[in-house]
Amino acid sequence: MKDTIKELEKSNVGKIETDVFLSKYTTYRAGGLARGIVYPKDIDSLVRTIKILKKHSIKYKILGNGSNLLFSDKVYEGILIKLSELDHVEFFNNKVRVGAGFSLVKLSLMAAKKGLTGLEFASGIPGTVGGAVFMNAGAYKSDMGYIVQEVKVLTPDFKIITLENKEMDFHYRTSFLKKHPDYICLEVVIRLKRGERSAIESVIKDRRKRRVLSQPLEYPSAGSVFRNPDGMFAGEMIEKLGLKGLKKGGAMVSRKHANFIVNKDNASSRDIKELIDYVHSRVKDEYKVDLKVEQEFVNWE
Repeated sequence: MKDTIKELEKSNVGKIETDVFLSKYTTYRAGGLARGIVYPKDIDSLVRTIKILKKHSIKYKILGNGSNLLFSDKVYEGILIKLSELDHVEFFNNKVRVGAGFSLVKLSLMAAKKGLTGLEFASGIPGTVGGAVFMNAGAYKSDMGYIVQEVKVLTPDFKIITLENKEMDFHYRTSFLKKHPDYICLEVVIRLKRGERSAIESVIKDRRKRRVLSQPLEYPSAGSVFRNPDGMFAGEMIEKLGLKGLKKGGAMVSRKHANFIVNKDNASSRDIKELIDYVHSRVKDEYKVDLKVEQEFVNWE
């Protein structure tokens, strides 16, 4: 790994951090050590980074804001790649061209100020644009699939291609990219509509109030743990089982919203994972429903 880091440094791909605790880079504020994080300064640097990692047979993962990930407490013997430098944004007509590393919340607020509607649902989703496209993030009966026009991606053989909306295969909390993780989102073109700025900002403000009242924003979490099954609400099912406030180590099923598991008191990733697994098994036993977990578990093998 040291030789790989040295080669990355010599290649001048961008900022490199070594031996970092993942609790700093995930919204759960949990996780073990990662051997390194690379911040490629542009697409060419990203390509050079991946080629070096592949040459040395080093595993790697693209990391957004860590808002939907649960890393284990073990050392991640690989390199994480953050696309924070791919953060350009350009509004034109009713569209916006934006880099994968740009904040989705920030983008939604910028669109509102320009009187563009369509991104209000994203004003409370704490991820990057690339991460949101990857998992087809959504809320309030809308998601990225409704507004994304095209996506520029890096293919496994280092070609840059553009995928149209239909090619992205957007479905509930999934996309072409999620099914093909060797493809990397670089840039997105989003199509919005003209609207009244005051009305758009009012919707965002109202939803912010609702989130504060209904979600445990005072504690680290990764949002909803389970997807809602057809015609049912995961949080309601969990609440009816009397699991609100249930603790495992420093992790707890939120008393405010039962479909949130929060890091209440320096929880380990194992605390969180075991609580997720327990709630999952209780729901399956009681309701015969196999809830799907929203979060991605990394480095648990």
